Parts: sequence; structure tokens; C-alpha cells
Amino acid sequence: MLNLVKLAVGAATPDAIAELQALRSRQTGAHDGRPFFRTRNFPRQAEAVLDGGSVYWVTAGMLLCRQRIRDIVPDRRDDGTPCTGVVLDPPVIAVTPRTMRPFQGWRYLSPQDAPEDLGSHEALGDELPVRLRRELLALCLI
Repeated sequence: MLNLVKLAVGAATPDAIAELQALRSRQTGAHDGRPFFRTRNFPRQAEAVLDGGSVYWVTAGMLLCRQRIRDIVPDRRDDGTPCTGVVLDPPVIAVTPRTMRPFQGWRYLSPQDAPEDLGSHEALGDELPVRLRRELLALCLI
């Protein structure tokens, strides 16, 4: 199994990622309405990624959440340019936040380096707001 890491451009929170994906799915009708993103390069290790991998989303310099990858397929952008479509499971799963430097495209992330999903305390409403979590991480307090 292998994961991907990608910047979530234009989305500052996990909820915003889900909203943008839902909007894109409605507008394009691509991939049977399932959430997806498009990328230029087809992952050379696609078979390992499809063996239970996820895409981990980085927003404003922090890795905050993930989505399970369901399929990687040839696709076309709106202007007809060939690309790769990465089809995802709808739930956006919060993970233990981690700071990351910006990068272009996507990167591989081994399971050993992937952050853990946040535990059951999230279901109890004990989640810190994203802005506060960022500030506490910047101060090395969490």
C-alpha cells in the first residue's frame, strides 16, 4: 500500500475540500458523481496506491485530512487536454495535523509516514478549530 499527498488549493478546511469536490462533481458529471481530482501525471506505482491507499490533503501548510482512493483512470480536462483522474471515497477523514512545506503536484507517502486518523474524541465534539490548531502547532504546543 502507498498513499499520495496533495495540496488542496482553494480550500482551507476539510469541509471546504468536500464542498469543492461536490461542486466539481455536479458541474462536470465526471466519474459517476464521485469526488475526484485531476492531475497531469499517472502514478507509476498506481497498483500500490490502489491497494488501500489514500490521498492526504495539505491546506495552508498543514496536512489535515485524507480520502480513500478508489480508482486511477485516464481522463480529460475541460479543455480536452489528457490527464489522470483520481477517484475518491466521499468521506473526508480528519487526521492528526502535521505541518508541511508547499510543493507542486503530488508526492508519495508511505504508510509508516502517514499521520493517524483522529480518534473518537472528534465524535464527541472535542475537535479544535483549524485556525487554533495551526496556531498551537506553530508555537510547538501540540
